Amino acid sequence: MYKKIMLPILGAILLCSNLAITQENQWNSARPDGHAPISVMGDHYHKKGEFMLSYSFMSMWMEDNLKSTDDISNEDIYQDFMVAPQKMHMHMHMHMLGLMYAPSNQVTLMVMGNYISNSMELKTRMGVNFITESNGLGDITVSSLIKIMNTNRQSLHGNFGISIPTGDIDQRDATPMMNDAKLAYPMQLGSGTWDPNLGLTYLGQSDKFSWGAQSMYKFRLGENSENYTFGNRFDLVGWGAIKISDYFSLSTSLSYFDIQKIDGFDADLNPMIMPLFNTDNSGRSQLDVGIGTNLFVPKGSLKNLRIGAEIKIPAYQKVNGIQMKNTLMATFGVQNTIGHKE
Repeated sequence: MYKKIMLPILGAILLCSNLAITQENQWNSARPDGHAPISVMGDHYHKKGEFMLSYSFMSMWMEDNLKSTDDISNEDIYQDFMVAPQKMHMHMHMHMLGLMYAPSNQVTLMVMGNYISNSMELKTRMGVNFITESNGLGDITVSSLIKIMNTNRQSLHGNFGISIPTGDIDQRDATPMMNDAKLAYPMQLGSGTWDPNLGLTYLGQSDKFSWGAQSMYKFRLGENSENYTFGNRFDLVGWGAIKISDYFSLSTSLSYFDIQKIDGFDADLNPMIMPLFNTDNSGRSQLDVGIGTNLFVPKGSLKNLRIGAEIKIPAYQKVNGIQMKNTLMATFGVQNTIGHKE
């Protein structure tokens, strides 16, 4: 499946590369399309001595349920479970703060932390509606971006990092069945494990266009304190952007992810209560189409300030067992580079 997704994107990259200007100058971040769509993390490195501060807000909506690729009704869910999820509004990284610093031209260091807020609407077999919520600090990610090449307006770098388990995995809330009930796996704030991630990012430019692709793989190491391990995750995204002016660009993207099933289980979660308490109903693959924009300030007192926004809509999704249906993801972000040199 990964090859089927990767080959068309790599083919498009090679085609764009052949169209790129042939003069020996470097890929340039100091333009509105000089970064990937705002939802792509670790898409660019910096020159020696540069800092970049960033803030982003990400929100994801879910509604109704899927069984594999098909819709499933509440009535069908109630055949096997006492509760059916209805809607989930997940501020997946409600507030994400990032810091990047380049100690050399070859290496950029990055640290990212986030505050997460989730809410889920549910309905019991007896017709009782209720809402559960979780919020708090998520896992912290520490990464390095290693430049491999930057020539002829094409750039390639490696992404190497690890997610530190600072997010709580014992989030609880009141339900009709219990005042202090353990919340489902998707409502927890972290993984509870140390999770390395490896990736590769390609960038290319011409005078009016830019394009790129990134592949990332996150590994889960060991078992957390609640005796389960989230599934490994593979992400692949390709994008293209057009420079409308020195200040403004528009982008489109195609992104795919695959998450494996949860291994083990939390003894506090009764798999007969609701689908998301059962680890057989975990793991999914999804293909999203995105539209985004970047606003960049090239000069003046706000020089190097970048504001980005992007929305993503699922074009295809397949889940293991029964899970909620993703409907929309929106990301907004602000970035500011300090000590930028041309």
